[in-house]
Amino acid sequence: MTEITWQLTIDSADPHTQADFWAAALGYQVEDNSELIAGLLERGYANESDTLVHRGVRSWVALKAIRGTDRRILFQAVPESKTAKNRLHLDLNVGPEGLDAAVQRLTELGASTVAEVNDRGSHSFVLADPEGNEFCVQ
Repeated sequence: MTEITWQLTIDSADPHTQADFWAAALGYQVEDNSELIAGLLERGYANESDTLVHRGVRSWVALKAIRGTDRRILFQAVPESKTAKNRLHLDLNVGPEGLDAAVQRLTELGASTVAEVNDRGSHSFVLADPEGNEFCVQ
């Protein structure tokens, strides 16, 4: 079987804010596609209206990605907002000794606390990112 590669794509109202939050939360890097965008603009394959400058970097209006050593997460703009519970979420495994510090750091980055969970000997938190997508810290 051919190796399958994958990325996680997350719908968002503001892909740039989401990329900034999750890059900081996960220790990932925000991708810089400014050279690619410049080349496409120069050749007429893209329009200025398809782009914006975010934190000094030319970016796509509707897309922003972050990358870790093993994975890429793409945030794409969609017109509708989140309306129901996530069917998929991230678990950030920090261990019991790092739990409180991780929750504090993530809330300082813009997350909000949804719930504290003590279940079957396990202690964790459910947080929401700046757009309300839930994720667990355990």
